[in-house]
Amino acid sequence: MFGSEFRVEAYRLSRFEEEVARAFDHSILVSEKEAEALRSRVSDRPISVIPNGVDLEYFAPAGDDSCCVNHPVIAFTGAMDYFPNIDAVKYFCHEIFPLVRRVLPAAEFYIVGRRPIPQVKALSHQPGVVVTGDVPDIRPYLWGSTVSIVPLRIGGGTRLKIFEALAMGKAVVSTQVGAEGLPIVPGQHFLQADSPADFAQAVVTLLKDPDRRRALGLAGRRLVEERYSWTQVTRQFEGHCEEVVARHAR
Repeated sequence: MFGSEFRVEAYRLSRFEEEVARAFDHSILVSEKEAEALRSRVSDRPISVIPNGVDLEYFAPAGDDSCCVNHPVIAFTGAMDYFPNIDAVKYFCHEIFPLVRRVLPAAEFYIVGRRPIPQVKALSHQPGVVVTGDVPDIRPYLWGSTVSIVPLRIGGGTRLKIFEALAMGKAVVSTQVGAEGLPIVPGQHFLQADSPADFAQAVVTLLKDPDRRRALGLAGRRLVEERYSWTQVTRQFEGHCEEVVARHAR
């Protein structure tokens, strides 16, 4: 039943996207993959890509994470009434986190996000799992974490949670779907893993290795500073706006 409902919703959304794209002079998307999909359906309008940006002053590193070495903390951030996030934390809790705890029994998993549904709240009954619910500021939880994870299996768009964690100098473990649409390199900016065993191993590796965490965090922070600050993104947006104005002036 749910499959057919999702197909109908996807069809309606696709039609709406086409109508909107044809109603405007220029469309801007945040993912090249989604831009390509829209171009395949709307070939008579300009479609460009501008990535999401990050507030580098707000999402800034706190400094040395050595305080977390003896108390490994894993963090996931996101709206907890959003189905892909719900699926991600349930998947991690049921299939991955027990593997992590076999190696590191003191490890804790913090689910940080607004509006957790009852299924998410129930995960707090599992040893080591903390569901925070609404918080005024997610940064203290990221600062206090050892590793940030993005075990998403479904969904589209780009994952701001990864950019925010990288901007804060955090090591990230993500599935391929979780990092989809982001120009980040596995092994250089984050660790990618897709099976429960591989994901657990990647998390354990980082929890045990502060030098590796630090290297990934520094590389991630450098990437967002160079390419994804709001200053950089705004310049790209202004350039596209100027192009549209110039076309109409001809």
